[in-house]
Amino acid sequence: MSTDTAQRPVLVVDFGAQYAQLIARRVREAGVFSELVPHSITPDEVRQKNPVAIILSGGPRSVYAEGAPEFDTSVFDLGIPTLGICYGFQVMAKALGGEVAETGQREYGATDATLAGDGGVLLAGTPAAQTVWMSHGDAVVTAPDGFEVLAQTEATPVAAFGNADTCFYGVQWHPEVKHSDHGQRIIENFLHKAVGLPASWNSESVIDEQVARIREQVGSARVISALSGGVDSAVSTALVHRAIGDQLTAVFVDHGLLRKGEREQVENDYVASTGVRLVTVDAADTFLGHLAGITDPETKRKTIGREFIRAFEQAQRDLVAEAKAEGEPVKFLVQGTLYPDVVESGGGAGTANIKSHHNVGGLPDDLDFDLIEPLRTLFKDEVREIGRELGLPEAIVGRQPFPGPGLGIRIIGEVTRERLEILRDADAIARAELTAAGLDGEIWQCPVVLLADVRSVGVQGDGRTYGHPVVLRPVSSEDAMTADWTRLPYDVLARISNRITNEVAEINRVTLDVTSKPPATIEWE
Repeated sequence: MSTDTAQRPVLVVDFGAQYAQLIARRVREAGVFSELVPHSITPDEVRQKNPVAIILSGGPRSVYAEGAPEFDTSVFDLGIPTLGICYGFQVMAKALGGEVAETGQREYGATDATLAGDGGVLLAGTPAAQTVWMSHGDAVVTAPDGFEVLAQTEATPVAAFGNADTCFYGVQWHPEVKHSDHGQRIIENFLHKAVGLPASWNSESVIDEQVARIREQVGSARVISALSGGVDSAVSTALVHRAIGDQLTAVFVDHGLLRKGEREQVENDYVASTGVRLVTVDAADTFLGHLAGITDPETKRKTIGREFIRAFEQAQRDLVAEAKAEGEPVKFLVQGTLYPDVVESGGGAGTANIKSHHNVGGLPDDLDFDLIEPLRTLFKDEVREIGRELGLPEAIVGRQPFPGPGLGIRIIGEVTRERLEILRDADAIARAELTAAGLDGEIWQCPVVLLADVRSVGVQGDGRTYGHPVVLRPVSSEDAMTADWTRLPYDVLARISNRITNEVAEINRVTLDVTSKPPATIEWE
């Protein structure tokens, strides 16, 4: 194998499966680099990527259905070790001469599977009877010539097969989901035992690769980074700083929409842990001036994004002028783009453009910089591990995701200085209590939303109040594309409510949002 793992990935071919990203994550958890590609990939494109193995994902349709995802099965002639999952299992069976048929017996959800013989190398170390997660109507009824049947279920005579000579394997179930009791073991058996790949892809190897790449890309040029204080920008900035040191300047725009203590955390803790040169732009008055009178959520977002760019552009002009005086150009801009951003924007696996991601509020097309995106192939949990390896404080690495527009989209109504202070205080209390209860690792994030244009009657100290309600929105998620509300302990909710209503005079009611995504989004605006 090449020491550059990104040059020899395991390709996860996406047939439109809801779990395709999850397969890629499971491969990485096994210590092997993975990359999502569309099912329209050609044999030539596969050759160019030079993969060590291929995994074919599940899909939403039958292999015989009109409009079913197509795949150039001559890829199998390349001799690359391949694992088929669900739909991919049936694509492989059909292409290689097996028989796939509609048996009339569907299997969905938890299903009992039984090994045939010892289960071969693919199912080695798993019990003879195990629970797997199925989702199919058609079934493989006859394995291709040269393939050994490795498992079956009551309704599926060929639930897994393998050919050790060609290193082609497949399972009808979904080993990538936690509901399959030994799914990760099966994926690791394929990668480590069948293909012979070492578990060598980890945070340390990623750092070494990216440092070498960044140094080669940048040379002696100057680099700037838009540092928001969030995990992605913090880790990407630290990684680039590890590579080029004082050639990097981080720009932090304080737009006045930050949570309590965030500016101090960036200016003190982050700088102390990395040694990066930081330029802070104090633009709170400008942002609040432009947000005056605006209540429409979309207009609010666009206004914040526009003013962020204006503040960032001014900082850039100042740095460029300084660089010219010193004789070194500012040629590069660091962005904290992640792999899910690429996929959601339609750039990962031929997926639909769900939404565009712009890591500094929406960079204009005419910015004269080359991009450095050292996290572009990583998922959020991997980014956190990189941050820890780089020595960033846990308060930054482990922090919950925070939207670019900040508290501006957590105030329902006009954004004012007074309302921001109210929300900051309530948000700080909620975060402190969740941390004290040891719940930070169990929730994805917990937005606190101020219903600024709503008032409710209350009673405090035997007197009538007419204050604002706030909404707690605790959610659990792996990638924020779907989410469920987090069932926080009642005593924690009670402490948060009591402290907010006692310590923040303008708030007299605390409510809980118990809606999943979909149908709701995580943020209210």
